[in-house]
Order: sequence, then C-alpha cells, then structure tokens
Amino acid sequence: MSLKELKPGEKGIIIKISGEGAVKRRLMDMGVTRGAEVLVRKVAPLGDPIEVNIRGYELTFRKSEAENILVEKM
Repeated sequence: MSLKELKPGEKGIIIKISGEGAVKRRLMDMGVTRGAEVLVRKVAPLGDPIEVNIRGYELTFRKSEAENILVEKM
C-alpha cells in the first residue's frame, strides 16, 4: 500500500520508494528510506497535503509524492 492510503494515527514501515531521479533522491535526502517507521499525523480535508512523522521529523508530502512511498501497515 502507498503512504497516501494510511489514515491519521496509523503507522507503517517503508518498504520501497518508487519514482525516478530527482524526486526519489529528494525523498531519500529527507530521511525517507527503506525500513524507516512512519506515522501519519494529519491529512488535509481534501487529502492534500499529508503530514507525517519520520525519524523524529515532521514532514509534509503532496499526494503525488506519497504515492511513490510504499509502506507495510503496522
């Protein structure tokens, strides 16, 4: 499942980052790497953006970015 499918309060483990080039590199530079635990904090009313907590940092992703992050629900 992708990160955008998790509901607020749910946790997951990142299993894969899809995408190419600069998008994938930017996600990895922000600490979005395989094996990291992610907690969905908030989702905007229209679903975009999504606020998450990864490695103790608060990050915000667009739905299009969250689709590239595949997670296993905990």
